[in-house]
Amino acid sequence: MAMTLAEKILAKASGNSEVSPGDIVMAKVETAMVHDITGPLSVNTLKKEGISKVWDNEKIVIPFDHQIPADSINAAENHILMRNFVKEQNIKHFYDIREGVCHQVLPEKGHIVPGTVVVGADSHTCTYGAFGAFATGIGSTDMAAAFATGELWFKVPETLYFNITGELKPEVMSKDVILSIIGMVGADGATYKAAQFAGNTVDNMTIASRMTMSNMAIEMGGKAGLIAPDDKTINYVKNAMEANNTAKPFELVLGDKDAEFEEKFEIDVNNLEPVMACPHNVDNVKAVREVAGTPIDQVFIGSCTNGRLEDLRAALNVIEKHGGISKDIRVVVTPASRSIMLEAIDEGLIKKFYQYGCVVTNPSCSACMGALYGLLGPGEVGIATSNRNFRGREGSLESDVYLASPITAAACAVKGEIVDPRDL
Repeated sequence: MAMTLAEKILAKASGNSEVSPGDIVMAKVETAMVHDITGPLSVNTLKKEGISKVWDNEKIVIPFDHQIPADSINAAENHILMRNFVKEQNIKHFYDIREGVCHQVLPEKGHIVPGTVVVGADSHTCTYGAFGAFATGIGSTDMAAAFATGELWFKVPETLYFNITGELKPEVMSKDVILSIIGMVGADGATYKAAQFAGNTVDNMTIASRMTMSNMAIEMGGKAGLIAPDDKTINYVKNAMEANNTAKPFELVLGDKDAEFEEKFEIDVNNLEPVMACPHNVDNVKAVREVAGTPIDQVFIGSCTNGRLEDLRAALNVIEKHGGISKDIRVVVTPASRSIMLEAIDEGLIKKFYQYGCVVTNPSCSACMGALYGLLGPGEVGIATSNRNFRGREGSLESDVYLASPITAAACAVKGEIVDPRDL
């Protein structure tokens, strides 16, 4: 029986020779992640159930990234609870406030292995699908079960296959591609389905750009956002494991060429133009030129969607090319991890951002979560390279958030209003 990539991984993890969409399987978890906000509920659930020891202290990864450094007494208490849990259970892979966003840190540190099941108590865990893993977000109480047993049940999902072909124009990024797909499919068009991204456009993308694609699969309801592993994947994973002494054998899993998909989409990006997700839904996608001229108050460049080095370079390139940012707005820049921050410092990017009047924060979830830096006030309008623009996501319920690529966001920062980067 021919199987998709998602089906192959779940079959392997559950010890079945084959599975079909709709089957319920008990799959072994390779990596389980909680962070400073979702972790406490998982830990308290374990204690409530009388479970004194986790199934594997080397397969649990705990990064602090949402409220770092602690921005309230409650956050500090959660940090203490989790640090004590790490000590009690001798968790090998704990990353305190210094490392950055979980979805960047885990791949960087070599914790994501192709062909395996990865769960995280965060909806954007689907990011790891860029490495050929079946990665999905789960609730904190479900995570307690995974912590206790190393297994979790899944319903095998149908797969939506996106064959993306063509060459992106210089002002267009993978963020524009995934936003366009979400606009086409809808916010619930892939509910509990695996989204698989393929085609020569994806083949030519960097790992960072692929992560942006997989990261936003959840925004159309996807259970996972998968990209089949290739040489780029293998090299990234091997280098990350070697650099962090986390090396372990892994087996590549690929879907069958004759597998059946629930639906197959043919997408030509040759003529794709810069787009934005407009308030207050991620699938409210329009060409930037349709909303050009809208006044703005803030631009946020960062997050687990677009806080990587290529994103910072792309944004700064636009700002430099046009002589700086508008004095009428504020720009918050947040590298996704300490490693990215250090590389950006070495390249002089951070100094230049500051010279142009941007505010650079420590690696964290930053403005994306609406509870740390860069909150929007009533009536304010923000451009963000992050993944959600729900009402109140980045501050006031009376603010508006537009999602865009780093290139488009930087162009808006230069102009002081929404503008297509081609029109600067």
